Amino acid sequence: MKAPMVRKRCAVYCRVSTDERLDQSFNSIDAQREAGQAFIASQRTEGWIPVVDDYDDGGFSGGNMDRPALKQLLADIDAGKVDILVVYKIDRLTRNLADFAKMVELFDQRGVSFSAVTQQINSATSMGRLMLNILLSFAQFEREVTGERIRDKIAASKAKGMWMGGTPPLGYDVSHRQLVINEAEAKIVRGIWQRFVELRSTTELARELTRQGITTKAWTTQDGTFRPGRPITKQNLYKMLRNPLYIGVIRHKGKDHPGEHAPILDQALWDQAQAILADDARLRASQTMTRHDNESILRGLLFAPDGDRMLPTATKKKSGKRYRYYLPYSDKKLGRGTNPFGIVPAEQIEALVLEQVKSALQAPEMIQAVWDEVQKLDATASEPAVVLAMRNLSAVWNEMFPEERCRLVKLLIARVQLKDEGIDIEWHPAGWSALMAELAPNSIGAELRELEMEGMA
Repeated sequence: MKAPMVRKRCAVYCRVSTDERLDQSFNSIDAQREAGQAFIASQRTEGWIPVVDDYDDGGFSGGNMDRPALKQLLADIDAGKVDILVVYKIDRLTRNLADFAKMVELFDQRGVSFSAVTQQINSATSMGRLMLNILLSFAQFEREVTGERIRDKIAASKAKGMWMGGTPPLGYDVSHRQLVINEAEAKIVRGIWQRFVELRSTTELARELTRQGITTKAWTTQDGTFRPGRPITKQNLYKMLRNPLYIGVIRHKGKDHPGEHAPILDQALWDQAQAILADDARLRASQTMTRHDNESILRGLLFAPDGDRMLPTATKKKSGKRYRYYLPYSDKKLGRGTNPFGIVPAEQIEALVLEQVKSALQAPEMIQAVWDEVQKLDATASEPAVVLAMRNLSAVWNEMFPEERCRLVKLLIARVQLKDEGIDIEWHPAGWSALMAELAPNSIGAELRELEMEGMA
């Protein structure tokens, strides 16, 4: 008696990248799909049947896995909805050997085989796997060579002073892939540079431009999408003031090349602005330190009354004394005074929050709330153990290393909201549970706390 035929559900995956001509029959999504479906039909005697939907990625590169149809396909394979995957050519699926290795691992786990229409490859056999790896190695090599050629072409074009695309700068329009001066905007650009030389402050200039309603470049892309202008920030100004494009120069990887476009500014005004920027950079380097600041325990947690995130910053006075603050994000972006709340001394607000944490470790209502959360996650937990752990931690809180207190603050607190009359702390329920787990009997955390207690005795 003849054994019943086993049905094999087949999915066709098609892809065309943005740099391939969609009108070529070789790369057409429709042509790939028809070839895949015809191939499945030719294997009908083997039990192959097509799935209801195919998976098409039009305009996506094969160099990565960030493709919507591919993600859906892999999800369906993982869910057991596909038995065989069919593509026109192997490079339609991926051009990256590492990505393909991940897919093959998933195929193996779910018992899915892979076939390429034009290359007669079947991943169900060892020879098929060898051929797949060889072909993918060449596909990845081709992609890398293509990338190198594109980079070389961009570098060569910029060396000739050509505009290579992107967002047009304020003051210019793009016509036939060349920058053309927009006289109305060019007048604004010259005014910006003149006012910077007069004010010598990007903060004041950003405020002035905001009051006047002057924005960044508003333009329409080649596909017809309109990109509106946005308020000009200090960062926008720094980028504009350092851009040699306005004196007719194209910069690429630190080298300047004479541009094909006409300049908007004269050399004298450019030199004046660069001298001011250089002086400002030296002054800020000697006075302000905002990086590598590990002392700011409320980094990412502190918010102004209006919801503006507060960022840590520090200033060193001529006397050498260093002062730490938390500054509203809008003040950093648009200049001091943008947010009416202003800056907050770091030491005072951090001391207040640390005291709140210590008080929470002792407050009966907080102890009860923590016990309720711990009980949800661990039915075997002991209430006396939780209470004792919180009291012991409170006892050594002031003697702990700053790094450890910082870690615990970030573990326990989700948000610190500043208010006109004080602060409001939003706790992490899961953080308290995690802390109790650390302080459980016989844990490393509990032993460390005991040592700290002994050291205080």
